[in-house]
Amino acid sequence: MDTTLRDGEQTSGVSFSASEKLTLAKLLLEELKVDRIEVASARVSEGELSAVKQITDWAQKAGYLDRIEVLTFVDNEVSLDWMKNAGAKVQNLLTKGSMNHLTHQLKKTPDQHFKEIEATLAAAQKEGISSNVYLEDWSNGMKSSKEYVFQFLDFLATQPVKRILLPDTLGILTHNHTYEYISEIVDRYPNLHFDFHGHNDYDLSVSNVMEAVKAGCHGLHLTVNGMGERAGNAPMASTIAAINDFLPQVKVHVNETSLFKVSKVVSAFTGFGIPANKPIVGDNVFTQTAGIHADGDSKKNLYFNDLMPERFGRKRKYALGKTSGKANIQKNLQELGLTLNNEELKKVTARIIELGDKKEKVTKDDLPFIISDVLDSDTYQQKVFVKSYVLTHAKGLMPSTTLAIEINGELIEAHAQGDGQYDAFMNALKKVYASKNLELPLLVDYTVRIPPGSNSDALCETIITWERNGKELISRGLDSDQTVSAIKATEKMLNII
Repeated sequence: MDTTLRDGEQTSGVSFSASEKLTLAKLLLEELKVDRIEVASARVSEGELSAVKQITDWAQKAGYLDRIEVLTFVDNEVSLDWMKNAGAKVQNLLTKGSMNHLTHQLKKTPDQHFKEIEATLAAAQKEGISSNVYLEDWSNGMKSSKEYVFQFLDFLATQPVKRILLPDTLGILTHNHTYEYISEIVDRYPNLHFDFHGHNDYDLSVSNVMEAVKAGCHGLHLTVNGMGERAGNAPMASTIAAINDFLPQVKVHVNETSLFKVSKVVSAFTGFGIPANKPIVGDNVFTQTAGIHADGDSKKNLYFNDLMPERFGRKRKYALGKTSGKANIQKNLQELGLTLNNEELKKVTARIIELGDKKEKVTKDDLPFIISDVLDSDTYQQKVFVKSYVLTHAKGLMPSTTLAIEINGELIEAHAQGDGQYDAFMNALKKVYASKNLELPLLVDYTVRIPPGSNSDALCETIITWERNGKELISRGLDSDQTVSAIKATEKMLNII
């Protein structure tokens, strides 16, 4: 049972609109193929009522109404009236699973609580609403008031209840406790259906879920991206992958290839980004960064495990940076359909390592620009070096540049202003060349581009066309700073002429 739309919405700052809830309900049941979804808490708001109505209207037509569940309360049938208005047919009744909660929150005896629950279940049955029952704080109940938990379960065994839902409400269980408690309950009540609802306060939710399954529980409550209160709930993607790979005796119907897609949609709707290193759905989890790993992947897949990206509708990537090495670059070149000889590959690798040392982010789409930049440098012998410069830009003042340039071993400095930083740089450069009785070519075209889909920190390629003695020449520069990439393109032109 997926409870992203109910328990997941208890993540601080998260609230789904009615249309978002309907979209996710359809994705969860039809695309991800979970068995049931818990979509809301009763009595929350008019907006929540409208959202559930839209979901139940769709579910009725699609034949899914018995798979739509709503959290309800022991409240003299107020929640049941809300459910009837919403068109829902399955309630998950919230009750107290520990003496601590019963005594201090409700201030009632077990008999009083059971009688009220019995009345609620009877009223639901009369209305044609089927019932599951949550034992809130059940894990603490097993720790500190086990006799009460068994007294409660003895009572529920006599009631019209389809499933009993066992939540680790405060996320206090270890895998050992989970196995011990659920084994004891399943053995004692072999004819009852139990669901386990794990929370992730100690980052143990996936291991706890696996132990619950081994102990014989019959259902699981998960959320997409582990959304939920505090540290969240047991995450759907990691749990499904772990069950499929390590518990072959269990069959789940969740569609693994849709886990990543649904994860992205939930992230977009909630505004909660997915950590790059989050298993299964994080951006980096199928990215090899170290060159030795990419090399091993080319030699009998030495660095692959059972978590193949294709299982989850994804592809393996090879990062480009200071640790990537030639093997990573070769993998990216293959995807682009590009081929370099060994000497060219060495030069491109050196350039990528240089960019990585500067903490520049290099992507596959940057590669053609880097190749162009590096191989373009082979067409001349460098005799002109832009050694240093200061670019200033201040509101109300003209941009200016102070430049130090080395020409055939001689260092020359100049300062100039201009209409922009690059214009000021060119004006300072003109002063230098005029002092040497040298003439610069005419700039006739200036183009800036970044790889498709890049961000503001992307590598930027500046392509400048120059005219000299009636002939055109083109030089390129590459840097994450647009002005610096233009200066690099200019330095190349100076060496070409």
